[in-house]
Amino acid sequence: MRALCLLAIVVGIAVPASAQAPDTILLNGKIITLDSRSTVAMGLAVRDGRITATGLTDDVRKLAGPSTRVIDLRGRTVIPGLIDSHLHAIRAALSFSTEVNWIGARSIEEGLGRIRAAARAMKPGSWLIVAGGWNVQQFEEDRRPTQAELTAVAPNNPVYVQLGYGWAMLNPLAHKALGLTNESDLPPGGRFERDSNGALTGAVTGAQNAIVALFDRLPRPTFAQQVEGTKAFFRELNRLALTGVVDPGGNNLTAPDYEALFKVWRDKAMTVRVAYTLNGQTPGKEFEELRDLTGLLPMGFGDDMLRFNGLGERITVAMNNNNAPSQADKDAYYRIVRWAADRGMSLTMHWGNDASVDHLLSIFERVNAEVPIAPLRWSIAHLNDASDASLRRMKALGVGWTMQDAMYFGGEPFLKQAGPEAAKRTPPVETARKMGVVVGAGTDAHRVASYNPFTALQWLLDSKTVGGVVMRGAEEIPSRIDALKFYTLGSAWFSFDEDQRGSLDVGKLADLAVLSADYLTVPVEKIGSLESVLTMVGGKVVYTSGPFADLDKAH
Repeated sequence: MRALCLLAIVVGIAVPASAQAPDTILLNGKIITLDSRSTVAMGLAVRDGRITATGLTDDVRKLAGPSTRVIDLRGRTVIPGLIDSHLHAIRAALSFSTEVNWIGARSIEEGLGRIRAAARAMKPGSWLIVAGGWNVQQFEEDRRPTQAELTAVAPNNPVYVQLGYGWAMLNPLAHKALGLTNESDLPPGGRFERDSNGALTGAVTGAQNAIVALFDRLPRPTFAQQVEGTKAFFRELNRLALTGVVDPGGNNLTAPDYEALFKVWRDKAMTVRVAYTLNGQTPGKEFEELRDLTGLLPMGFGDDMLRFNGLGERITVAMNNNNAPSQADKDAYYRIVRWAADRGMSLTMHWGNDASVDHLLSIFERVNAEVPIAPLRWSIAHLNDASDASLRRMKALGVGWTMQDAMYFGGEPFLKQAGPEAAKRTPPVETARKMGVVVGAGTDAHRVASYNPFTALQWLLDSKTVGGVVMRGAEEIPSRIDALKFYTLGSAWFSFDEDQRGSLDVGKLADLAVLSADYLTVPVEKIGSLESVLTMVGGKVVYTSGPFADLDKAH
Protein backbone atom coordinates (compact mmCIF):
# COMPACT_ATOMS: atom_id res chain seq x y z
CA MET A 1 0.00 0.00 0.00
CA ARG A 2 1.34 3.41 -0.90
CA ALA A 3 2.58 5.34 2.08
CA LEU A 4 0.38 8.08 3.47
CA CYS A 5 1.83 11.19 5.00
CA LEU A 6 0.44 12.31 8.33
CA LEU A 7 0.00 16.04 7.87
CA ALA A 8 -1.88 18.67 9.79
CA ILE A 9 -3.42 21.56 7.91
CA VAL A 10 -5.59 24.19 9.55
CA VAL A 11 -7.08 26.90 7.40
CA GLY A 12 -6.61 30.38 8.80
CA ILE A 13 -9.75 32.27 9.72
CA ALA A 14 -9.77 35.81 8.42
CA VAL A 15 -12.72 37.04 10.52
CA PRO A 16 -13.29 36.82 14.29
CA ALA A 17 -13.57 33.23 15.50
CA SER A 18 -16.74 34.08 17.43
CA ALA A 19 -18.50 34.88 14.14
CA GLN A 20 -17.14 31.88 12.30
CA ALA A 21 -17.05 29.11 14.89
CA PRO A 22 -17.79 25.68 13.44
CA ASP A 23 -21.17 24.04 13.83
CA THR A 24 -19.40 20.71 14.43
CA ILE A 25 -15.88 19.51 15.01
CA LEU A 26 -14.57 15.94 14.88
CA LEU A 27 -11.52 15.23 17.01
CA ASN A 28 -9.05 12.41 17.77
CA GLY A 29 -9.63 10.58 14.51
CA LYS A 30 -7.79 9.15 11.53
CA ILE A 31 -9.30 11.24 8.77
CA ILE A 32 -8.46 10.04 5.26
CA THR A 33 -8.98 13.28 3.33
CA LEU A 34 -8.01 12.05 -0.17
CA ASP A 35 -6.75 15.55 -0.86
CA SER A 36 -3.95 16.18 -3.36
CA ARG A 37 -1.30 15.35 -0.73
CA SER A 38 -3.02 12.24 0.65
CA THR A 39 -3.27 13.96 4.00
CA VAL A 40 -4.40 12.00 7.02
CA ALA A 41 -5.72 14.47 9.58
CA MET A 42 -6.84 14.05 13.18
CA GLY A 43 -9.52 16.70 13.36
CA LEU A 44 -12.06 18.31 11.06
CA ALA A 45 -14.38 21.31 11.37
CA VAL A 46 -17.73 21.92 9.66
CA ARG A 47 -19.76 25.06 9.24
CA ASP A 48 -22.90 25.57 7.13
CA GLY A 49 -22.56 22.12 5.62
CA ARG A 50 -18.97 22.54 4.41
CA ILE A 51 -15.53 21.67 5.73
CA THR A 52 -13.77 24.69 7.16
CA ALA A 53 -10.61 23.10 8.53
CA THR A 54 -8.67 19.87 8.86
CA GLY A 55 -5.57 19.27 10.96
CA LEU A 56 -4.31 18.23 14.35
CA THR A 57 -6.83 17.64 17.12
CA ASP A 58 -5.56 20.49 19.32
CA ASP A 59 -5.60 22.99 16.47
CA VAL A 60 -9.13 22.09 15.39
CA ARG A 61 -10.33 22.10 18.99
CA LYS A 62 -9.29 25.75 19.29
CA LEU A 63 -11.80 26.69 16.59
CA ALA A 64 -14.80 25.61 18.67
CA GLY A 65 -17.27 28.16 19.97
CA PRO A 66 -19.82 27.92 22.78
CA SER A 67 -22.42 26.20 20.56
CA THR A 68 -20.08 23.98 18.56
CA ARG A 69 -20.93 20.28 18.73
CA VAL A 70 -17.80 18.31 19.59
CA ILE A 71 -17.59 14.68 18.46
CA ASP A 72 -14.75 12.60 19.88
CA LEU A 73 -13.90 9.95 17.28
CA ARG A 74 -11.77 8.01 19.79
CA GLY A 75 -9.27 7.01 17.13
CA ARG A 76 -11.79 5.88 14.53
CA THR A 77 -11.21 6.21 10.80
CA VAL A 78 -13.14 8.75 8.72
CA ILE A 79 -13.50 8.55 4.93
CA PRO A 80 -15.22 10.80 2.42
CA GLY A 81 -18.81 9.69 1.85
CA LEU A 82 -18.89 6.93 -0.76
CA ILE A 83 -20.59 7.54 -4.11
CA ASP A 84 -21.90 4.68 -6.26
CA SER A 85 -21.48 5.70 -9.90
CA HIS A 86 -24.04 3.18 -11.18
CA LEU A 87 -26.75 2.20 -8.73
CA HIS A 88 -30.43 1.75 -9.64
CA ALA A 89 -31.36 3.44 -6.39
CA ILE A 90 -34.64 5.02 -7.48
CA ARG A 91 -36.07 1.69 -8.62
CA ALA A 92 -34.70 -0.25 -5.65
CA ALA A 93 -36.09 2.29 -3.21
CA LEU A 94 -39.66 2.09 -4.53
CA SER A 95 -40.18 -1.41 -3.15
CA PHE A 96 -37.50 -1.54 -0.44
CA SER A 97 -39.97 -1.41 2.44
CA THR A 98 -42.10 -4.22 1.00
CA GLU A 99 -39.40 -6.67 -0.15
CA VAL A 100 -37.43 -9.43 1.53
CA ASN A 101 -33.72 -8.78 1.18
CA TRP A 102 -31.26 -11.63 0.57
CA ILE A 103 -28.22 -9.40 0.22
CA GLY A 104 -25.44 -10.80 2.40
CA ALA A 105 -27.21 -14.05 3.29
CA ARG A 106 -24.59 -16.79 3.50
CA SER A 107 -26.88 -19.80 3.15
CA ILE A 108 -30.25 -20.77 1.72
CA GLU A 109 -31.38 -21.44 5.26
CA GLU A 110 -30.58 -17.85 6.23
CA GLY A 111 -32.43 -16.54 3.19
CA LEU A 112 -35.44 -18.74 3.89
CA GLY A 113 -35.36 -17.56 7.49
CA ARG A 114 -35.80 -13.99 6.28
CA ILE A 115 -38.86 -15.06 4.28
CA ARG A 116 -40.22 -16.95 7.30
CA ALA A 117 -39.81 -13.86 9.49
CA ALA A 118 -41.52 -11.66 6.91
CA ALA A 119 -44.42 -14.13 6.62
CA ARG A 120 -44.95 -13.99 10.37
CA ALA A 121 -44.91 -10.19 10.34
CA MET A 122 -47.30 -9.77 7.40
CA LYS A 123 -50.89 -10.74 6.84
CA PRO A 124 -51.73 -14.05 5.13
CA GLY A 125 -52.00 -13.44 1.41
CA SER A 126 -49.41 -10.66 1.40
CA TRP A 127 -46.77 -11.02 -1.29
CA LEU A 128 -43.22 -11.88 -0.23
CA ILE A 129 -40.78 -10.76 -2.93
CA VAL A 130 -37.01 -11.22 -3.20
CA ALA A 131 -36.25 -8.96 -6.13
CA GLY A 132 -32.59 -9.81 -6.64
CA GLY A 133 -29.21 -8.83 -5.28
CA TRP A 134 -28.16 -12.42 -4.46
CA ASN A 135 -26.22 -15.15 -6.19
CA VAL A 136 -26.04 -18.93 -5.91
CA GLN A 137 -22.32 -18.81 -5.07
CA GLN A 138 -22.94 -16.75 -1.93
CA PHE A 139 -24.81 -19.69 -0.38
CA GLU A 140 -22.86 -22.45 1.29
CA GLU A 141 -25.24 -24.90 -0.40
CA ASP A 142 -24.28 -23.45 -3.82
CA ARG A 143 -27.78 -23.86 -5.24
CA ARG A 144 -31.09 -22.11 -5.73
CA PRO A 145 -34.08 -22.51 -3.43
CA THR A 146 -36.78 -25.02 -4.34
CA GLN A 147 -40.48 -24.36 -4.56
CA ALA A 148 -41.09 -26.75 -1.67
CA GLU A 149 -38.73 -24.74 0.54
CA LEU A 150 -40.55 -21.50 -0.23
CA THR A 151 -43.89 -23.10 0.51
CA ALA A 152 -42.65 -24.56 3.79
CA VAL A 153 -41.56 -21.18 5.20
CA ALA A 154 -44.55 -19.20 3.88
CA PRO A 155 -47.51 -21.56 3.34
CA ASN A 156 -50.07 -18.75 3.36
CA ASN A 157 -48.31 -16.19 1.19
CA PRO A 158 -47.48 -15.93 -2.50
CA VAL A 159 -43.68 -15.93 -2.79
CA TYR A 160 -41.57 -14.69 -5.69
CA VAL A 161 -37.76 -15.01 -5.74
CA GLN A 162 -35.82 -13.55 -8.69
CA LEU A 163 -32.23 -14.34 -9.63
CA GLY A 164 -30.70 -11.73 -11.91
CA TYR A 165 -32.71 -11.33 -15.10
CA GLY A 166 -33.02 -14.94 -16.17
CA TRP A 167 -34.82 -16.96 -13.48
CA ALA A 168 -37.60 -16.60 -10.94
CA MET A 169 -39.06 -19.16 -8.54
CA LEU A 170 -42.72 -18.86 -7.57
CA ASN A 171 -44.62 -20.93 -5.04
CA PRO A 172 -48.07 -22.31 -6.00
CA LEU A 173 -49.93 -19.37 -4.43
CA ALA A 174 -47.88 -16.98 -6.56
CA HIS A 175 -48.62 -18.99 -9.73
CA LYS A 176 -52.31 -18.87 -8.86
CA ALA A 177 -52.32 -15.16 -8.07
CA LEU A 178 -50.68 -14.34 -11.41
CA GLY A 179 -52.84 -16.79 -13.36
CA LEU A 180 -49.90 -18.84 -14.60
CA THR A 181 -51.42 -22.16 -15.57
CA ASN A 182 -49.94 -22.58 -19.05
CA GLU A 183 -46.84 -21.23 -20.74
CA SER A 184 -49.13 -19.11 -22.89
CA ASP A 185 -49.83 -17.14 -19.70
CA LEU A 186 -46.20 -16.11 -19.45
CA PRO A 187 -44.69 -12.98 -21.03
CA PRO A 188 -43.19 -13.51 -24.49
CA GLY A 189 -39.90 -15.37 -24.21
CA GLY A 190 -40.73 -16.88 -20.82
CA ARG A 191 -41.08 -20.59 -20.18
CA PHE A 192 -41.63 -22.94 -17.27
CA GLU A 193 -38.50 -24.62 -16.00
CA ARG A 194 -38.44 -28.41 -15.88
CA ASP A 195 -36.07 -30.74 -14.05
CA SER A 196 -34.10 -33.60 -15.63
CA ASN A 197 -37.22 -35.78 -15.49
CA GLY A 198 -39.36 -33.21 -17.27
CA ALA A 199 -41.31 -32.22 -14.14
CA LEU A 200 -42.13 -28.56 -13.50
CA THR A 201 -39.97 -27.00 -10.80
CA GLY A 202 -42.15 -23.95 -10.20
CA ALA A 203 -39.60 -21.58 -11.73
CA VAL A 204 -39.88 -19.37 -14.81
CA THR A 205 -36.88 -18.81 -17.06
CA GLY A 206 -36.30 -16.67 -20.11
CA ALA A 207 -34.58 -13.66 -21.56
CA GLN A 208 -34.31 -10.40 -19.64
CA ASN A 209 -37.38 -8.86 -21.20
CA ALA A 210 -39.51 -11.84 -20.16
CA ILE A 211 -38.37 -11.71 -16.52
CA VAL A 212 -38.77 -7.92 -16.41
CA ALA A 213 -42.32 -8.28 -17.77
CA LEU A 214 -43.07 -11.00 -15.23
CA PHE A 215 -41.84 -8.85 -12.36
CA ASP A 216 -44.00 -5.98 -13.59
CA ARG A 217 -47.09 -8.16 -13.02
CA LEU A 218 -46.40 -8.24 -9.29
CA PRO A 219 -48.43 -5.90 -7.10
CA ARG A 220 -46.87 -2.47 -6.81
CA PRO A 221 -46.31 -0.75 -3.49
CA THR A 222 -48.66 2.11 -2.70
CA PHE A 223 -47.33 5.63 -3.08
CA ALA A 224 -46.97 5.90 0.68
CA GLN A 225 -44.94 2.66 0.70
CA GLN A 226 -42.78 3.98 -2.13
CA VAL A 227 -42.01 7.14 -0.16
CA GLU A 228 -41.27 5.14 2.97
CA GLY A 229 -39.16 2.71 0.95
CA THR A 230 -37.14 5.56 -0.51
CA LYS A 231 -36.34 6.96 2.93
CA ALA A 232 -35.55 3.50 4.29
CA PHE A 233 -33.31 2.58 1.37
CA PHE A 234 -31.35 5.80 1.61
CA ARG A 235 -30.86 5.20 5.33
CA GLU A 236 -29.62 1.71 4.51
CA LEU A 237 -27.12 3.23 2.09
CA ASN A 238 -26.04 5.68 4.81
CA ARG A 239 -25.37 2.68 7.08
CA LEU A 240 -22.90 1.54 4.46
CA ALA A 241 -21.15 4.94 4.26
CA LEU A 242 -22.86 5.95 1.02
CA THR A 243 -23.76 9.61 0.69
CA GLY A 244 -24.32 9.80 -3.07
CA VAL A 245 -25.42 7.81 -6.10
CA VAL A 246 -25.52 8.32 -9.83
CA ASP A 247 -28.71 6.58 -10.96
CA PRO A 248 -28.65 5.33 -14.58
CA GLY A 249 -32.40 4.86 -15.06
CA GLY A 250 -33.35 1.39 -16.19
CA ASN A 251 -35.97 -1.02 -17.45
CA ASN A 252 -39.55 0.16 -17.14
CA LEU A 253 -38.67 3.13 -14.95
CA THR A 254 -41.21 5.62 -16.20
CA ALA A 255 -41.95 9.21 -15.18
CA PRO A 256 -44.41 8.32 -12.38
CA ASP A 257 -41.73 6.14 -10.74
CA TYR A 258 -39.75 9.28 -9.88
CA GLU A 259 -42.59 10.87 -7.92
CA ALA A 260 -41.72 9.26 -4.57
CA LEU A 261 -38.12 10.50 -4.89
CA PHE A 262 -39.33 13.99 -5.74
CA LYS A 263 -41.60 14.03 -2.69
CA VAL A 264 -38.76 13.02 -0.38
CA TRP A 265 -36.70 15.81 -1.96
CA ARG A 266 -39.47 18.39 -1.58
CA ASP A 267 -39.90 17.36 2.04
CA LYS A 268 -36.15 17.94 2.54
CA ALA A 269 -35.83 14.36 3.77
CA MET A 270 -33.04 13.27 1.39
CA THR A 271 -30.06 11.64 3.08
CA VAL A 272 -28.31 10.60 -0.14
CA ARG A 273 -27.40 12.93 -2.99
CA VAL A 274 -28.92 11.63 -6.23
CA ALA A 275 -27.89 12.50 -9.78
CA TYR A 276 -30.48 10.86 -12.03
CA THR A 277 -30.79 10.10 -15.73
CA LEU A 278 -33.66 9.35 -18.07
CA ASN A 279 -34.06 6.90 -20.91
CA GLY A 280 -36.79 6.23 -23.44
CA GLN A 281 -38.87 3.14 -22.79
CA THR A 282 -40.84 2.52 -25.99
CA PRO A 283 -38.95 0.85 -28.86
CA GLY A 284 -38.78 3.23 -31.80
CA LYS A 285 -40.26 6.10 -29.80
CA GLU A 286 -37.27 6.91 -27.57
CA PHE A 287 -36.37 10.19 -29.26
CA GLU A 288 -39.87 11.60 -28.90
CA GLU A 289 -40.08 10.45 -25.28
CA LEU A 290 -36.74 11.98 -24.35
CA ARG A 291 -37.55 15.28 -26.05
CA ASP A 292 -40.83 15.46 -24.14
CA LEU A 293 -39.27 14.47 -20.80
CA THR A 294 -36.35 16.88 -21.02
CA GLY A 295 -38.02 19.82 -22.74
CA LEU A 296 -38.09 21.81 -19.51
CA LEU A 297 -35.29 19.91 -17.79
CA PRO A 298 -31.89 21.40 -18.65
CA MET A 299 -28.74 19.49 -17.84
CA GLY A 300 -27.77 19.99 -14.21
CA PHE A 301 -31.22 21.21 -13.17
CA GLY A 302 -31.77 20.72 -9.44
CA ASP A 303 -29.69 21.31 -6.32
CA ASP A 304 -26.99 19.64 -4.24
CA MET A 305 -29.35 16.84 -3.17
CA LEU A 306 -31.15 16.01 -6.43
CA ARG A 307 -30.01 16.86 -9.93
CA PHE A 308 -30.80 15.88 -13.51
CA ASN A 309 -27.71 14.26 -15.00
CA GLY A 310 -28.62 13.52 -18.61
CA LEU A 311 -29.50 10.31 -20.43
CA GLY A 312 -28.91 6.66 -19.57
CA GLU A 313 -28.35 3.80 -19.44
CA ARG A 314 -29.47 2.38 -22.72
CA ILE A 315 -30.74 5.37 -24.77
CA THR A 316 -32.50 3.07 -27.26
CA VAL A 317 -33.99 -0.37 -26.80
CA ALA A 318 -32.53 -1.57 -30.10
CA MET A 319 -28.94 -0.90 -29.01
CA ASN A 320 -29.39 -2.39 -25.55
CA ASN A 321 -27.41 -5.65 -25.20
CA ASN A 322 -27.14 -5.81 -28.98
CA ASN A 323 -23.71 -7.00 -30.10
CA ALA A 324 -24.60 -6.72 -33.79
CA PRO A 325 -26.77 -3.63 -34.28
CA SER A 326 -27.90 -2.81 -37.78
CA GLN A 327 -26.96 0.43 -39.48
CA ALA A 328 -30.52 1.62 -38.92
CA ASP A 329 -30.15 0.88 -35.19
CA LYS A 330 -26.93 2.88 -35.06
CA ASP A 331 -28.34 5.77 -37.06
CA ALA A 332 -31.31 6.06 -34.71
CA TYR A 333 -28.94 6.00 -31.75
CA TYR A 334 -26.67 8.62 -33.33
CA ARG A 335 -29.64 10.92 -33.90
CA ILE A 336 -30.46 10.94 -30.18
CA VAL A 337 -26.92 11.27 -28.82
CA ARG A 338 -26.03 14.02 -31.32
CA TRP A 339 -29.15 15.86 -30.15
CA ALA A 340 -28.03 15.33 -26.55
CA ALA A 341 -24.55 16.66 -27.34
CA ASP A 342 -26.01 19.78 -28.94
CA ARG A 343 -27.88 20.41 -25.68
CA GLY A 344 -24.90 19.85 -23.42
CA MET A 345 -26.21 16.63 -21.91
CA SER A 346 -24.17 13.96 -20.26
CA LEU A 347 -25.06 10.32 -20.91
CA THR A 348 -24.11 6.84 -19.83
CA MET A 349 -24.45 3.72 -21.96
CA HIS A 350 -24.70 0.11 -20.83
CA TRP A 351 -22.30 -2.08 -22.83
CA GLY A 352 -21.43 -5.62 -21.89
CA ASN A 353 -18.35 -6.71 -23.79
CA ASP A 354 -15.35 -5.36 -25.60
CA ALA A 355 -15.76 -7.47 -28.73
CA SER A 356 -18.65 -5.31 -29.92
CA VAL A 357 -18.00 -1.96 -28.23
CA ASP A 358 -16.61 -0.55 -31.49
CA HIS A 359 -20.24 -0.02 -32.54
CA LEU A 360 -20.71 2.36 -29.65
CA LEU A 361 -17.32 4.04 -29.71
CA SER A 362 -17.59 4.71 -33.43
CA ILE A 363 -20.84 6.58 -32.84
CA PHE A 364 -19.24 8.56 -30.03
CA GLU A 365 -16.32 9.43 -32.32
CA ARG A 366 -18.71 10.49 -35.07
CA VAL A 367 -20.47 12.86 -32.68
CA ASN A 368 -17.19 14.10 -31.24
CA ALA A 369 -16.02 15.15 -34.71
CA GLU A 370 -19.03 17.49 -34.81
CA VAL A 371 -19.52 18.44 -31.15
CA PRO A 372 -16.69 17.87 -28.63
CA ILE A 373 -18.02 15.46 -26.02
CA ALA A 374 -15.19 15.56 -23.47
CA PRO A 375 -16.82 18.46 -21.56
CA LEU A 376 -20.06 16.44 -21.40
CA ARG A 377 -18.52 13.54 -19.47
CA TRP A 378 -20.15 10.70 -21.35
CA SER A 379 -19.50 7.26 -19.93
CA ILE A 380 -19.70 3.56 -20.61
CA ALA A 381 -21.07 1.29 -17.91
CA HIS A 382 -19.90 -2.30 -17.32
CA LEU A 383 -17.45 -3.22 -20.16
CA ASN A 384 -15.66 -5.55 -17.76
CA ASP A 385 -13.24 -6.90 -20.37
CA ALA A 386 -12.25 -3.53 -21.82
CA SER A 387 -9.19 -3.84 -24.06
CA ASP A 388 -6.29 -1.43 -24.02
CA ALA A 389 -7.39 -0.22 -27.45
CA SER A 390 -10.90 0.56 -26.23
CA LEU A 391 -9.58 2.34 -23.15
CA ARG A 392 -7.29 4.47 -25.32
CA ARG A 393 -10.26 5.45 -27.49
CA MET A 394 -12.25 6.33 -24.37
CA LYS A 395 -9.37 8.42 -23.05
CA ALA A 396 -9.07 10.30 -26.35
CA LEU A 397 -12.79 11.11 -26.24
CA GLY A 398 -12.84 12.06 -22.57
CA VAL A 399 -15.30 9.22 -21.94
CA GLY A 400 -15.34 7.79 -18.43
CA TRP A 401 -15.89 4.23 -17.22
CA THR A 402 -18.41 3.31 -14.53
CA MET A 403 -17.05 -0.01 -13.33
CA GLN A 404 -18.99 -2.42 -11.11
CA ASP A 405 -18.19 -5.55 -9.14
CA ALA A 406 -19.98 -7.82 -11.61
CA MET A 407 -17.07 -10.25 -11.52
CA TYR A 408 -17.62 -10.76 -7.79
CA PHE A 409 -20.88 -12.50 -8.58
CA GLY A 410 -20.23 -13.57 -12.17
CA GLY A 411 -16.51 -14.18 -12.24
CA GLU A 412 -16.56 -17.95 -12.18
CA PRO A 413 -18.75 -18.33 -15.29
CA PHE A 414 -16.56 -15.72 -17.02
CA LEU A 415 -13.41 -17.60 -16.03
CA LYS A 416 -14.84 -20.83 -17.42
CA GLN A 417 -15.90 -19.17 -20.66
CA ALA A 418 -12.99 -16.80 -21.35
CA GLY A 419 -10.11 -18.59 -19.62
CA PRO A 420 -7.55 -17.56 -16.97
CA GLU A 421 -5.56 -15.18 -19.17
CA ALA A 422 -8.63 -13.03 -19.87
CA ALA A 423 -9.69 -13.24 -16.25
CA LYS A 424 -6.33 -11.87 -15.06
CA ARG A 425 -7.19 -8.43 -16.44
CA THR A 426 -10.96 -8.36 -15.94
CA PRO A 427 -11.73 -5.63 -15.23
CA PRO A 428 -8.49 -3.75 -16.06
CA VAL A 429 -8.93 -1.06 -13.42
CA GLU A 430 -5.23 -0.28 -12.97
CA THR A 431 -4.63 -0.11 -16.71
CA ALA A 432 -7.47 2.38 -17.01
CA ARG A 433 -6.26 4.44 -14.06
CA LYS A 434 -2.71 4.65 -15.41
CA MET A 435 -4.03 5.66 -18.84
CA GLY A 436 -5.99 8.48 -17.25
CA VAL A 437 -9.46 7.12 -17.95
CA VAL A 438 -11.75 8.33 -15.18
CA VAL A 439 -13.06 5.31 -13.26
CA GLY A 440 -16.09 5.46 -10.99
CA ALA A 441 -16.80 2.43 -8.82
CA GLY A 442 -20.23 0.98 -8.17
CA THR A 443 -22.41 -2.08 -7.97
CA ASP A 444 -25.28 -2.03 -10.52
CA ALA A 445 -27.55 -3.02 -7.62
CA HIS A 446 -29.99 -4.19 -6.66
CA ARG A 447 -31.48 -6.66 -9.16
CA VAL A 448 -28.17 -8.23 -10.18
CA ALA A 449 -25.87 -7.39 -7.26
CA SER A 450 -25.56 -6.26 -3.68
CA TYR A 451 -25.52 -2.51 -3.07
CA ASN A 452 -22.86 -2.92 -0.36
CA PRO A 453 -19.86 -0.78 -1.40
CA PHE A 454 -17.55 -2.58 1.01
CA THR A 455 -18.23 -5.84 -0.79
CA ALA A 456 -17.10 -4.09 -3.97
CA LEU A 457 -14.05 -2.54 -2.29
CA GLN A 458 -12.94 -5.89 -0.89
CA TRP A 459 -13.37 -7.45 -4.33
CA LEU A 460 -11.34 -4.65 -5.90
CA LEU A 461 -8.51 -5.40 -3.50
CA ASP A 462 -8.48 -9.20 -3.36
CA SER A 463 -10.11 -10.06 -6.72
CA LYS A 464 -11.98 -12.97 -5.15
CA THR A 465 -15.40 -13.98 -6.42
CA VAL A 466 -18.22 -14.65 -3.99
CA GLY A 467 -17.13 -18.29 -4.23
CA GLY A 468 -13.55 -17.41 -3.24
CA VAL A 469 -11.89 -17.82 -6.66
CA VAL A 470 -9.10 -15.31 -7.41
CA MET A 471 -9.31 -13.78 -10.87
CA ARG A 472 -7.35 -10.57 -11.56
CA GLY A 473 -3.59 -10.60 -11.48
CA ALA A 474 -1.61 -8.35 -9.16
CA GLU A 475 -1.07 -5.84 -11.97
CA GLU A 476 -4.80 -5.04 -12.00
CA ILE A 477 -5.28 -4.72 -8.24
CA PRO A 478 -5.27 -1.11 -7.01
CA SER A 479 -3.96 0.22 -3.72
CA ARG A 480 -6.47 0.77 -0.93
CA ILE A 481 -6.31 4.52 -1.50
CA ASP A 482 -6.85 4.24 -5.25
CA ALA A 483 -9.78 1.86 -4.74
CA LEU A 484 -11.28 4.37 -2.33
CA LYS A 485 -10.75 7.14 -4.87
CA PHE A 486 -12.71 5.14 -7.45
CA TYR A 487 -15.64 5.19 -5.00
CA THR A 488 -15.33 8.88 -4.13
CA LEU A 489 -13.56 11.35 -6.39
CA GLY A 490 -13.91 9.05 -9.38
CA SER A 491 -17.65 8.64 -9.01
CA ALA A 492 -18.11 12.35 -8.25
CA TRP A 493 -16.69 13.18 -11.69
CA PHE A 494 -19.67 11.63 -13.44
CA SER A 495 -22.06 14.14 -11.88
CA PHE A 496 -19.63 17.07 -12.32
CA ASP A 497 -19.11 17.18 -8.54
CA GLU A 498 -15.44 16.40 -7.92
CA ASP A 499 -14.87 20.01 -6.88
CA GLN A 500 -17.72 19.77 -4.35
CA ARG A 501 -17.37 16.30 -2.84
CA GLY A 502 -15.40 13.07 -3.01
CA SER A 503 -12.59 14.29 -0.74
CA LEU A 504 -12.46 16.04 2.61
CA ASP A 505 -10.82 19.24 1.39
CA VAL A 506 -11.55 22.58 3.01
CA GLY A 507 -14.48 24.21 1.21
CA LYS A 508 -16.08 20.97 0.08
CA LEU A 509 -19.38 19.56 1.26
CA ALA A 510 -19.09 17.76 4.59
CA ASP A 511 -20.10 14.31 3.36
CA LEU A 512 -18.26 11.71 5.42
CA ALA A 513 -18.49 8.42 7.27
CA VAL A 514 -16.88 7.18 10.47
CA LEU A 515 -16.12 3.49 10.02
CA SER A 516 -16.52 0.51 12.30
CA ALA A 517 -12.86 -0.40 11.69
CA ASP A 518 -9.85 1.12 9.96
CA TYR A 519 -10.16 0.71 6.20
CA LEU A 520 -6.40 1.17 5.74
CA THR A 521 -5.23 -1.54 8.16
CA VAL A 522 -8.03 -4.05 8.63
CA PRO A 523 -7.24 -7.39 6.91
CA VAL A 524 -8.48 -7.22 3.34
CA GLU A 525 -10.84 -10.13 3.91
CA LYS A 526 -12.58 -8.04 6.60
CA ILE A 527 -13.21 -4.98 4.42
CA GLY A 528 -16.52 -6.40 3.22
CA SER A 529 -17.84 -6.35 6.78
CA LEU A 530 -17.13 -2.66 7.36
CA GLU A 531 -19.99 -0.25 7.88
CA SER A 532 -20.49 3.27 9.11
CA VAL A 533 -21.13 4.14 12.73
CA LEU A 534 -21.69 7.81 11.92
CA THR A 535 -22.61 9.26 8.52
CA MET A 536 -22.90 12.95 7.72
CA VAL A 537 -24.30 14.57 4.57
CA GLY A 538 -23.61 18.27 4.30
CA GLY A 539 -22.61 18.30 7.95
CA LYS A 540 -25.94 16.83 9.03
CA VAL A 541 -25.91 13.53 10.89
CA VAL A 542 -28.05 11.08 8.89
CA TYR A 543 -27.03 7.77 10.47
CA THR A 544 -25.57 6.63 13.79
CA SER A 545 -24.96 3.32 15.51
CA GLY A 546 -22.74 1.73 18.13
CA PRO A 547 -20.72 4.31 20.05
CA PHE A 548 -22.60 7.18 18.39
CA ALA A 549 -26.12 5.74 18.63
CA ASP A 550 -27.22 8.39 21.12
CA LEU A 551 -25.79 11.35 19.23
CA ASP A 552 -28.33 14.16 19.02
CA LYS A 553 -29.35 14.17 15.35
CA ALA A 554 -31.41 17.30 15.79
CA HIS A 555 -28.44 19.41 16.89
